[in-house]
Amino acid sequence: MTDRPAVLITGAGRRYDIVSAFAEQTLTIACDLNPLAPAQYAAQLRAEVPPNDDPAFVPALERLCEEHGVGAIVPLIDPDIEILAAARQERGLPAFVSDPDIARASFDKLATHELLRRHGLPSPPTVAPGGEIEFPVVVKPRAGSLSRSVHVARDRAEAEFFTAYVGEPVVWQRMLGGEHVSLDCLGDLEGRCLNAIPRTMLESRGGEAVKGRIPDDPELVEVARATMDALRVRGPGMIQLFRDPDLGIGIHDVNLRFGGGFAGPMYAALPGRGYPELIVRMAAGERIEPHVGQYRKSGYFARFNWQIELDEHMRPTGRDIVGEGFRQPRPA
Repeated sequence: MTDRPAVLITGAGRRYDIVSAFAEQTLTIACDLNPLAPAQYAAQLRAEVPPNDDPAFVPALERLCEEHGVGAIVPLIDPDIEILAAARQERGLPAFVSDPDIARASFDKLATHELLRRHGLPSPPTVAPGGEIEFPVVVKPRAGSLSRSVHVARDRAEAEFFTAYVGEPVVWQRMLGGEHVSLDCLGDLEGRCLNAIPRTMLESRGGEAVKGRIPDDPELVEVARATMDALRVRGPGMIQLFRDPDLGIGIHDVNLRFGGGFAGPMYAALPGRGYPELIVRMAAGERIEPHVGQYRKSGYFARFNWQIELDEHMRPTGRDIVGEGFRQPRPA
């Protein structure tokens, strides 16, 4: 691993799964404003940086890049993406993110809809409050995430009530039924889609999948590939859509980061094609050829919570509350 460029992860939060996957590939530096953010402790190094709205944020990242030989910066939270996109464009920061205009649009659900429609991609009717639309609709924040403040309105009166109730700018989006699928994708530095792996959401908590299945679905994989290529997404992207039995496929979200169900694409990736490994290889200058639709199909995954103990100096103790003999089910 020593000859591989380091990876810098911002907004590590609770995403221990993602940080540890990078740490298995190369030196990984994790940043988070909260010293108790558990995912920091999956990295070899932890670094303090200013908040992303501080002018010192980007210079701090640049210093870390120079000091540790960072070849890829990977944001795990939405607010960092547009900032890193501008820094990539203006200062050459090695961030695996899309162009600033795409990053900006992806964080605004009305702008996302308009962007998708301009590229001929399927998106459910979406309007600003009061616009012409068929009901029922979903009323949700224009800049929302994690299924926050999402409400179903059966008619215009309910839509207007929820618009006032939410208390921040919202959109009205035609409600879709049918199968809900997320597609975890990866783009190279030219914006070519390298792969797209679908997963169904069998159970979620706080908007994140905790149980899911990896289907064999070439139609949805092709929709994701077309979306990634049209938007020239660099690095990870997560596309969420419904396949409504009457209205067809409708993309309702494009997230330019790893999704909550990271376990899905990690387990489904073929050997040597896990997304963290590919990012490290691209950061080292390797050109990866697209292999869209090549993954392990029809498996399941289930996620769970765990914890770490820290000493008085916030250093991991290495202790575990479960002994080695109890980690795997024992034979009956």
